[in-house]
Amino acid sequence: MKANAIPASAIACLLVLAATFTLAAGPLPSWNEGASKKAIISFVEKVTTEGTPDFVPAPERIATFDNDGCLWSEQPMYFQFYFAMDRVKALAPQHPEWTEKEPFASLLKGDVKAALAGGEHALAQIVMATHAGLTTEEFEKTVSDWIATAKHPKTGRLYTGMVYQPMLELLAYLRANGFKTYIVSGGGIEFMRPWTEQVYGIPPEQVIGSSGGLKYEIRDGKPVLVKLPEIALNDDKEGKPVGIQRHIGRRPLAAFGNSDGDLPMLQWTAAGAGPRFCLYVHHTDAEREFAYDRESPIGKLSRGLDEAAAKGWTVVDMKTDWKTIFPSKS
Repeated sequence: MKANAIPASAIACLLVLAATFTLAAGPLPSWNEGASKKAIISFVEKVTTEGTPDFVPAPERIATFDNDGCLWSEQPMYFQFYFAMDRVKALAPQHPEWTEKEPFASLLKGDVKAALAGGEHALAQIVMATHAGLTTEEFEKTVSDWIATAKHPKTGRLYTGMVYQPMLELLAYLRANGFKTYIVSGGGIEFMRPWTEQVYGIPPEQVIGSSGGLKYEIRDGKPVLVKLPEIALNDDKEGKPVGIQRHIGRRPLAAFGNSDGDLPMLQWTAAGAGPRFCLYVHHTDAEREFAYDRESPIGKLSRGLDEAAAKGWTVVDMKTDWKTIFPSKS
């Protein structure tokens, strides 16, 4: 390491601290003045002002956030899939049969489109083959090593540099006002937990995601938990309210997403008694990030847009509502 180099983990911590310190200059400084910023601040002030009808005690101030496309980018593919692709390449010498077996054969040839032609089944095969068999400690180290060096194919940034600065500020603003922030993602829970505290300030016990099976074993005289090639919870779509109930046990006061996969979480939140807040991040900025919604195979937002309009939920227009997208490069 160069003498003046800063470790990736330290940079991630600085991003969270910077988002927190900016509150001193006023909430949400990377947000342009407008309806979205006003709606957020108005809601927070309403539920945190004691002595008013809408006051909500701190223990009930639960805010849930999708991860992919809401807190960090998700195009041109989910970042966990890039991790799985790299794992296929690394494990290929141990699996000579993969050169003839799909979807692995296509992946090893660099043909991602052909590899994913099998849809969700093919994706599940790739994830199960590359994630299972390791102990939870081994998998955590594998993820940590990868996230510290892997870079986005378009921007060249570390994936942890593809987080949204305005959302980092929103997380810090909510926590400064007594909210407890959770991730509720279709991504793998064990994939996210190693780095979310450094990047978002969200500890592993406040991360909810799709979960595989686990098995308790004694290896070399030590107890371990081993990842199994099975799905225990698909924390996407209708699975999100289920995951929230299992892990949190409280209905969220506020929910934030970006796709139709988040719609059940926002519906579940909005159906609660008293004041509730639901927000969609709408990807409208092709120049600074990506523009997509109703027809996108990744992060499709169609039913959610319609319901947001019908229910009066907040929809963030990234192009007009955000002064900046990503944190400044160090």
